[in-house]
Amino acid sequence: MTKNFKPIDLEKFNESTFKLFGTDWMLITAGEMKNFNMMTVSWGGMGILWYKPVVFLVIRPQRHTFKYIEANNIFTLTFFEEKYRKMLNLLGSKSGRNTDKLNLSGLTPLETQNGGIYYEEARMVLECRKLYFHDLTPDNMLLSEIQINYYPTNDFHRLYVAEIIQSFSE
Repeated sequence: MTKNFKPIDLEKFNESTFKLFGTDWMLITAGEMKNFNMMTVSWGGMGILWYKPVVFLVIRPQRHTFKYIEANNIFTLTFFEEKYRKMLNLLGSKSGRNTDKLNLSGLTPLETQNGGIYYEEARMVLECRKLYFHDLTPDNMLLSEIQINYYPTNDFHRLYVAEIIQSFSE
């Protein structure tokens, strides 16, 4: 870690997960240094499950990043200062299938000892190991508005639960 990142004691973590996920957004990155992809994420949360600190988030299988998450047990969630908002918007609107998102972003990728990819420009990083997934289905949606508003073409998300195995910030 080049930027003097410091470990975060998750027991003393004092950031609002509603703000982090709902309004600040982040990049999820999966793959290996020689072949990875990132995308902007704004749905998810954090908590304790199976006595482990976890994140949960959803990714649509149609997204290019999905295949990287599926192929790797490790991924990172990288959080940035507000000055990177335009970059997050841009990366959330482009696909890595036909765009060099790394070049477009101007970010500097780094690698953890576990093989997770994060960015030198980050203010905070959560490195995660997948524990569980579940495909969302209309049969389990208790409010019809959810399917009507968010899945009009039946492109349901896959829910991931992942253990936070390393966390650090500037």
